[in-house]
Parts: sequence; C-alpha cells; structure tokens
Amino acid sequence: MHRIRFLVLSLTLGFALAACAPATPKNATNKPAATPAAVVENPFFSSSTLPYQAPAFDKIADTDFQPAFEEGMRQQLTEVEKIADQSGPPTFDNTIVAMEHTGALLTRVSKVFFALSQANTNPTLQKVQQEEAPKLAAHRDAIYLNGKLFARVKMLYAQRDSLGLDAESKRLVERYYRTFVRSGAELSTADQATLRESNKEQSRLGASFREKLLAATKAGALVIDNADDLAGFSDADLAAAAEAAKNRKLDGKYVVTLQNTTQQPAQSSLTVRATREKLFQASIDRTEHGDANDTRDIIARLAELRAQRARLLGYPTFAAYNLEDQMAKTPQRAIKLMTDMVPAAVAKAKGEAAKMQALVNRQRGGFKLAPWDWQFYSDQVKKDEFKLDENEIKQYFELDRVLQDGVFFAANKLYGITFKERHDIPVYQPDVRVFEVFDADGSPMALWYADYFKRDNKAGGAWMSTFVDQSGLLGTKPVAYNVCNFTKPAPGQPALLSRDDVITMFHEFGHALHGMFSNVKYPLLTGTAVPRDFVEFPSQFNEHWADEPTVFANYARHYKTGAPMPADLVQKIRNAGTYGEGFATTEYLGAALLDQAWHTLPADAPKQDVDAFEAKALKQYHVDYALVPPRYRSSYFAHIWGSGYAAGYYAYLWTAVLRDDAFYWFKEHGGMTRENGQRFRDMVLSRGNTEDTDAMYRAFRGRDPSVEPLLIERGLKTKSVKKK
Repeated sequence: MHRIRFLVLSLTLGFALAACAPATPKNATNKPAATPAAVVENPFFSSSTLPYQAPAFDKIADTDFQPAFEEGMRQQLTEVEKIADQSGPPTFDNTIVAMEHTGALLTRVSKVFFALSQANTNPTLQKVQQEEAPKLAAHRDAIYLNGKLFARVKMLYAQRDSLGLDAESKRLVERYYRTFVRSGAELSTADQATLRESNKEQSRLGASFREKLLAATKAGALVIDNADDLAGFSDADLAAAAEAAKNRKLDGKYVVTLQNTTQQPAQSSLTVRATREKLFQASIDRTEHGDANDTRDIIARLAELRAQRARLLGYPTFAAYNLEDQMAKTPQRAIKLMTDMVPAAVAKAKGEAAKMQALVNRQRGGFKLAPWDWQFYSDQVKKDEFKLDENEIKQYFELDRVLQDGVFFAANKLYGITFKERHDIPVYQPDVRVFEVFDADGSPMALWYADYFKRDNKAGGAWMSTFVDQSGLLGTKPVAYNVCNFTKPAPGQPALLSRDDVITMFHEFGHALHGMFSNVKYPLLTGTAVPRDFVEFPSQFNEHWADEPTVFANYARHYKTGAPMPADLVQKIRNAGTYGEGFATTEYLGAALLDQAWHTLPADAPKQDVDAFEAKALKQYHVDYALVPPRYRSSYFAHIWGSGYAAGYYAYLWTAVLRDDAFYWFKEHGGMTRENGQRFRDMVLSRGNTEDTDAMYRAFRGRDPSVEPLLIERGLKTKSVKKK
C-alpha cells in the first residue's frame, strides 16, 4: 500500500529562512549585544552544550521564544547589512560564505519553536506565532530585497564560471541568486513594497489557518456516550477512547479523535453504521461550521494573494511560479502525470466498490454503499476474499518491535548504522524518545528523536525535520526528528500498529536518513533542502523495506508470545496485494488536483466560494467520484495552506515514480545489500541539493525514471512477461 505522509519542512516564510541560517559553529563570536541579565539567561542566546548541540528542553521556557526571535532577527540584519555595506568588491567568501554564517540565534530559536508549535503547542506559543509570523516575513524580505546585497550576489553569479569554484560552491552561488530573484530582488521599489505587504498578510493567514485547524480537529472529535455505539472496537481501542475522554474531563464517555485525513482509521472496525456516518461527517465538516474555527475565508484569501504575488513576479499563476524551481518545471507536466492516472485509478476504485456492494447485498444490508462505509467494507472484503483481518494483523505490529527490529534493522542491513537510546538528553514531552546514531565504523553520526503518539495539541499527520542541520562549513552534525499521530494506548496496553502505521514509520525514517546522511559543506544545500518533488523520494523509497522478507520476518512477531507471523497470514497479506490501491490513488489524486486547481487561478480571478470551487475542480479533473472524496478537502488541507506544499502536493506521485523505479534498480542488482545501500547513500542520500536532482537521479539509475514500475506496484498495469 502507498499512503500519503505529512512532511513539515517550512511552516512560514520565517522558518524557510531559518533553513539557510544555520547554527553557529563552536568557535563563532556571534553574541548578542548588551542586554538585561534576564535576557542573557535565555538558553537560545548561545549554542547548546548538549551532545550534537541538541536543544536544552529542560531549560527552555515558553517565555524564551519571543525575545530570542526579536534578538535573532536584529542580529541577522546587522550581520547582513555589514556584508552588504562592504566597500571592497564582492568575493565568494566575503559575500556568499559570509551569508551562510548569519542568523545563528534565529536558526536556533526557529528550529525549536516551529517544532513545538506543530507537535506540542499551547496558547502561549500560538500567540507568539501570530505576533512573530508577519515580523519573520518582513525580516526575510529585508534580506532578499536588500538592493546592495543583491548587487553583490548578482555580480558573483555573473562571474561564477571564472571564480575557480568547486561544483558545490558554484551551486551555492546559483541557489542564492535564484532565491533573491524569486523573492523579488529585481522588482521596482513600488512593487517590492506591495510584495512586502502581501508576504506579511500571507504569513498571518498561514499562522491563523494552522491555529484554527488544530482547534477544529480537537473540537470535531466524536464523543460517544454508550460503548455499544463503538461495537467492533478492540479492547485496546475502547480503552484508548475512554482514556481520551478522561483526558478531556469526560469521565464515563468515549472520545474518538480525528486524524488529519478525510477518512478515519476507526471506520474500518466500527460495526454500527450510524457511528461511522457521524465520524465521517465530523471529519469532513470540521472546519466548515461558520464558527471561529472555519477556515474558508482564510484559504480563499490566501489563494488570491498567492496568485497576485505570482503575477507581480512575472508568472501567470502561483503554480507556474512554484513549479519552475521543481523537477516538474510546469504545472502542465504535474497535472498530466496525475490526469493520465485518473481513468485507471477511478476504474480500479469502482471495481473495489462493486465488491463491497456485493458483500453488503449478500449480508442483506439493504443500503447503497456510502463514503463512511468504505473503510469498514474494504476490511470486510479483505476478510471475505483474502481472509485477512486487520485486527489480527495488528497483533504482530507492536511499535517498539517495528522500530527496533524493523526500521532500525533495515537501516543497519542497508547502511551499516546502529542505534543506542539516550535517556540523558532532555525532551519536550514525556512520550518523546531519543536515539544516538552511529555510522558503520562506529563513529557517532547523529541524534534522532521519535514522537509517535497523537495529542490534542499536536497537528495531524506525520513529518520529519531537524533541530540542527549537518554542515561541513559549521562543523555541525544532524539532530533530526520524526513526528507521527499513532493512537496512544491506555496505560498498561501495548502500542499496536496498523499496516498503514508501519509504512508511515518506514516512510518518515526515510526522511530522517536523508537528513542524517547529509555530507554537504554549505547549510543552504544540506540534507532535505531539495525540491519538493524530490524530497519525498528517499522517504517513499524506504517504505519498500517494510515488506522485504528478511525485514518483515524480523519485526512481524506477536506482541505477547514473540512468535513470528504465521506463514499463511503472511501469504494472505501478499495475496491481497494491490487491493485498495484504487481508493488510495483516487483519493490522493483528488487532493493533488484540487491543489493544482487552487494554484492555477489567475491573479484577476474573483475571490472563490470554497465549496463551489472544490466541486467544480473535482468535476473538471474527473475525480468527482462520490464514494471516494479527496484525501483532504480544501478547508482542512494543511499541506497547501499551512505548510510548504502549495502547488506541490503532486510531489508524492512524482517521487513515487522515482521510488519504484529506484527500487527496481535494487531488484535488478541483488536487492537489499550493503553495497547497494552504500551506493544509494553516496549518490542520493548524502548529496543534499549540491547538484540538479534530475542529474542526480540519472547518475544513480543510469537513465531517466520510468513510470512503469509505479503502475505495476499499484496494480494499474500488469507486469509484462518476455517471451522466450
């Protein structure tokens, strides 16, 4: 199965800037100006003394963030102005490398703040985000719209072929120049003023969207009075629902919390149809009640502002602006990739629906299948046709075993790395775990944090980011983290995962490997700082190892007895194969094409009625199949309104092509071997953005990617057999 994950790389314009303003090296002299003693004690004002410069969460208070943001911006502007005001001619070192050394304090506070604002927020942090978001946008503009600084960068860009630079340094010059131009550096003074105001408004709206969505998702949870209405829940699921109610001071009741997607995992086991319908309606209506958490006005305005910004920068639409700097290059190419798959995906989904309806009829259900029935009857078909029971499967997927004997085991087989849990590194929430990562030669390589369980103050989905980026220039090693939203078991109960949860763990750890294996000199180019339609490639590729037989046999063991999953159950999973891919691909395409529809609006289009626009767009692209609504409806589509995936949600499919094509390379060259893993690490995972990603992939694969492996893996095409 292939599901869509949530990666947070850039939450606001300010956070995007933080990615190119790395932590200060240990010998740096970048210290704050004279400040009151209370401010000097702020833990962000100096590099952490913990291993790998990990955040000192035991010393960080909510009140530390705002002063650190303010001082961090002040420091970086001072540093940037000093670079811009130099009287001597620009050189690579005094301009480009000097820029790489700016903003140490701002990076430290941004990295931690935006991690917590997504994974462990509270009213104080939300207030800081609302106040600082427009300031961070203005701060970024103050750098990239600095005329004197741009003149220096532009001169170096023009001379780049004669500066004697190595390939990575030349790439750095090109990326800086491109960032300045795409940020409006060549606009007139009047247009720059317009752009500044637009950027500030967009940052405010983005922060507001995230806050409203979090509140709406919490408020939309389904509250159940009677356990009979949760018939079909396992004892562990029922205990978790009771615990969730208890945490909300609703003793004696049950709470089914919402995931960020349209369809909810609980629907697969709930036997009471009315409960399934209530849960589905709670999900799709969460942000459309006309109350304080309604997001529709915000997204309609964001769509307007983005289109206007694109026109100001010389592009017909925001999608055209955004995709020019991606592998796809144009929205037309992205849309074609998706629309070419729509007929086969919808046809496969309709075939799946027909099987479910036939089962309903055989059971004399007396109703036509509805969207809230899909998860339940899909599971029933698996039981009926493939003799596959998801609750039985869960017994063999205990979280820690999947992590240690699956995720870590696969990484060791491929790359030789090992892991040791650290209990001496402070964390931001008790559920968070920390592991030190060691390279094949035993040398310390990275820290990795795992935050797996859902909380009411955590954004939905799953993602990866870093607290510290790897940089040869700064001498820093990576400190990465994964965040997921698995159901937390009641005390004393095991954390049993669904099959989809297992794939999520492997996926997000693929992102972590991309960050941890980075072997790049310059911070701007490090780790996962690659085009959006390449960044999902390493993570989706890593999903394949969840099903590799030796890996699967190592972690798929009964949580009580430790016995391996029986061979007949393993075979049943294999027999089910691509069942469900029609649904998965169709709901994804619905969301991804909806994203393109919003972001191919021209600047002179009127402000849209969100619901009417959504219905029209789905019909236009022939993904208006009523039984399979989009994975995200517009009003809770966090990827495109509250994160960095605007006009970029297609990236999951684009990189799925790379993922499966690269996996077939492994199959053609001996499979899961250390030699193959090392080659992938050296040629892809360690390279960051040091070269064009198309060229990087071609160098690894030996040719351009083929879409055929993807179609075969999803059951949308039969594998051809060569005749002898």
